[in-house]
Amino acid sequence: MEKIILEAATAISNSDAIFISAGAGMGVDSGLPDFRGNQGFWKAYPLLKKENLSFQDLANPMWFRADPFRAWGFYGHRYKLYNSTNPHKGFRILQKWCQTKKVEPFVFTSNVDGHFQKSGFHSDSVYECHGSIHHLQCIDGCTDDIWEIDQLNLDVNLGRLIATGDLPRCPHCSEIARPNILMFGDAEWLPHRSIVQSRNYDYWKMQNTKLKIITIEIGAGKAIPTARYASESMPGELIRINPRDSDGYNKTISIPLGSLEALSAIDNVLEDYL
Repeated sequence: MEKIILEAATAISNSDAIFISAGAGMGVDSGLPDFRGNQGFWKAYPLLKKENLSFQDLANPMWFRADPFRAWGFYGHRYKLYNSTNPHKGFRILQKWCQTKKVEPFVFTSNVDGHFQKSGFHSDSVYECHGSIHHLQCIDGCTDDIWEIDQLNLDVNLGRLIATGDLPRCPHCSEIARPNILMFGDAEWLPHRSIVQSRNYDYWKMQNTKLKIITIEIGAGKAIPTARYASESMPGELIRINPRDSDGYNKTISIPLGSLEALSAIDNVLEDYL
């Protein structure tokens, strides 16, 4: 493991630019629940096991029409959880490394929590491929507007994930609003905010094709491998940090550790030896 950590630190030190790709595992060390599989979800919300409701069942736009208080129980709780949680030290470590480069970093993330922006990464340099829990859209599509949440005036029964209070409403038609997140089986998601971010992503790649880019992938699983695909599309070396799925092609530096443990170990080497 020491040899692998040294190899990763050397690759970061020798790079011209840093590309970060992150999945759900990035948030675990901040104290966010691990929803990997039904058992992980039911461990966080045991009463939902009795209803046989999985993460995939609840992360479906049909709930905003069928039972909006259940829908906002699920997403309202997640919004409050992400807002009240501070990003772990690993985010600051990444920021420190990026500041040593002449080129601004870029972040590709399948997470909707906004923690990269919260930890200081510029919003124009983050591509949230699944959208953001901090932005809303109308469930009826009366407008193409996407707006930022001002505040949520609702409480959530944490056992059953049922909301009470005033549900968010569309400012144009007063219908129920929903998060601007790409859900399962979602044909109503408005993608244009993420499309702008995607164009920023493409531009960053185009501008830096001749540079030595190091890709640091953190906590991106195989079940929904969007972030892994983004990592593997980049030129140069790939550092893949994942306690369960760190394998990769022959240019991959595989680190089978959690995000904070791996980033801290690499940082110690960068500070002491390079």
